[in-house]
Amino acid sequence: MLLVWSGQAVSLVGSAVLRFAFIIEVWSTGEQATAVTALSLCALLPQALFSPFAGAIIDRIRKRSALQIADVGGILTVGLLALVHFFGGGLEPWQVYPATVLLGICAAFQLPALTAAVPLLVRKDQLGRANGLLAGARSAAGICGPALGGIMVALSGIGAVLVIDLVSYAFALIGIRVVRMKGDKVPEGGGAPRTKIVAEAVEGMRYLFRYASLRDMTVNFCTVNLVMVFGFAVIQPMVLIKSGNGALAAVNSAIGVGGVVGGLLMAAWGGPRNRGRGMMLGIVGMCLSAQIGMALVGGVVGWCAAMLAGSLLMTVVNASMQGIVQTKVPQEWQGRVFGAVMFLSQISVPLATAVSGPLADGVFEPQAADGTGAFALLGPVFGDGPGSGMAGMLFLAGVAGLAVALWGLASRSIRQIDVLLPDIDAEGADGGSERKGGEKDDAVRA
Repeated sequence: MLLVWSGQAVSLVGSAVLRFAFIIEVWSTGEQATAVTALSLCALLPQALFSPFAGAIIDRIRKRSALQIADVGGILTVGLLALVHFFGGGLEPWQVYPATVLLGICAAFQLPALTAAVPLLVRKDQLGRANGLLAGARSAAGICGPALGGIMVALSGIGAVLVIDLVSYAFALIGIRVVRMKGDKVPEGGGAPRTKIVAEAVEGMRYLFRYASLRDMTVNFCTVNLVMVFGFAVIQPMVLIKSGNGALAAVNSAIGVGGVVGGLLMAAWGGPRNRGRGMMLGIVGMCLSAQIGMALVGGVVGWCAAMLAGSLLMTVVNASMQGIVQTKVPQEWQGRVFGAVMFLSQISVPLATAVSGPLADGVFEPQAADGTGAFALLGPVFGDGPGSGMAGMLFLAGVAGLAVALWGLASRSIRQIDVLLPDIDAEGADGGSERKGGEKDDAVRA
């Protein structure tokens, strides 16, 4: 597990360095925020939209092969960019966009395949720790990537960044090839006629809604995520307009540090015993700290503390959710189910971002300045200066997220998911009908 983890951690750092270099590359064309936003959409949308189809493919092949698809795809894409840069007269900024789309598709394979492969690498009682390590690696990449990318672009240009990312993909690929994954095999019936990939991708969605506990957990997560992203989207412009670039750098660093600390905590602790209750309490804490607290506190120190706490809790929540799917969903379904989870969780990011910006500029900021609308009540709390409207948006998003999280905490199907939905029998491979203890109370078809 540690060899796979170290390979993926190196690959994540290399990818973060390249993403930062891409941002600098497109920004240099005219310093337009639209260019940077378009680059983000080129990364996020393919990853979200392709995740269900990637999950269906992952369930047709060995998990080792699925992980190799992600790394080989990254090597081919970055290798082609390197050839264009070194032998084709230099990299043009427009070429970054299609490359980012291809890397987003590769990422759609990486996370579902890696999460589905974890149960093949560690014992069931170690899943929380393993998921925590992986989450910590992603957060560490978020800290190291931009810093290392900025230094390398300044000293050596984008060519050196491309070479380093190629090496990082190769390192990850070697780790996957060397490590043995117990029980990693092509699903039975591989020679039988198969349904279309689209139909199998839809099956992943349907599986999530087949059992009441998984259905309610998914609906709750999707709703909370949509509401919270609506608030998170205005944090960066709020910090910038209130305190400037230095404050934003500190807040972003706090987010990364919180994720690393949360990953290390999960690696040492293993996560809450009652994962359903623990997840919901973690989301309650995220809403109170990273949204309501972030909106109410003033100054860089308060913002950093709020976001560090929220990021730490987010790591615990995500690792617990992954552990639930890993133990409640049969191995032959996990690619499709994790692909569906990625789609439902990530599709809200561009949607919420697209809505929150115009609302902040056209509604909340003017209302805060004039003391009208919602700010007839919120004005005394948040004031009427620049950024006050976005702080009000963040506060309202936190209140809404808190309400949804409390609904999840009150829901027995989520709170007691470990009891109501027994673990899959390690020997059962019939798509979910065999469960330890034979309990069926929660196996109600939606």
